[in-house]
Amino acid sequence: MPLLPSVVLLAVFLAGPILYCVYDAFTDAQLTGAAETNFVGLDNFTRALNDPDFLNALWLTLVFVVGSAVIGQNTLGLSLAVLAEKATKPLRTLTNGVVIAAWVLPEVVAGYLMYAFFYKQGSLNDVLGFLGLPQQNWLYTLPILAVCLANVWRGTAFSMMVYSAALNEVPRELVEAAEMDGASVWHRLWHVTLPVIRRTIMTNLMLITLQTLSVFGLIYAMTRGGPGNKSQTLPVFMYQQAFQNSMIGYGTAIALVLLVVGALFSVVYLKLLKVEED
Repeated sequence: MPLLPSVVLLAVFLAGPILYCVYDAFTDAQLTGAAETNFVGLDNFTRALNDPDFLNALWLTLVFVVGSAVIGQNTLGLSLAVLAEKATKPLRTLTNGVVIAAWVLPEVVAGYLMYAFFYKQGSLNDVLGFLGLPQQNWLYTLPILAVCLANVWRGTAFSMMVYSAALNEVPRELVEAAEMDGASVWHRLWHVTLPVIRRTIMTNLMLITLQTLSVFGLIYAMTRGGPGNKSQTLPVFMYQQAFQNSMIGYGTAIALVLLVVGALFSVVYLKLLKVEED
């Protein structure tokens, strides 16, 4: 069996750690202090559901995903792809280069760049001051908005490339026929282009949603989940509980909850894809 070595490697290095994490989520495992680990059943999950900090992190995770991925990256990526079709080649090359440059940056590097941009003495306030507009400490007053915009800036390139490829597959005769019938640019986009690429839209939404759910380095570099817990999404909350508070069992339970959230999003998108096929 030529696939047997690959299956064994996957079982050891993928399935093994996952199963161990599932076990840990039902224990009181700690990094320090505890002499032994005890099985506690659903206590970690019950604790999470009664923890205001967890519920806040869950809510901020949904805000972060919907704001920066479903609305931000998806809409901006589609808009850039549509505009790039009509742009001149030099302008299209420049736009693609700028957008993709943000995407290829390591997450932590992008986080520090956005920290320098949104910081009280950062670039954004310098621009606002030059224009005579009010300034503020964005990372303190609106931290979740700041990290959402940072994630949009970093991740839009993926959606733009996906939609650029999809738009190239739209039959030209359909667009030309709608144009000859007097349809405006907006009507051609809404009634011709989007229905043709709807499967790509659903697939892109699923991919960027799952990617955004796991964003940690960007937020931690910018705010560390603060001030307080105003930008504390589930990955940040999980890290703090597991490694700063040494509660590995509780942190792993949070990780499983994050996995369930991602699965629920995936199920919704797959259901929508099935509806479109029917």
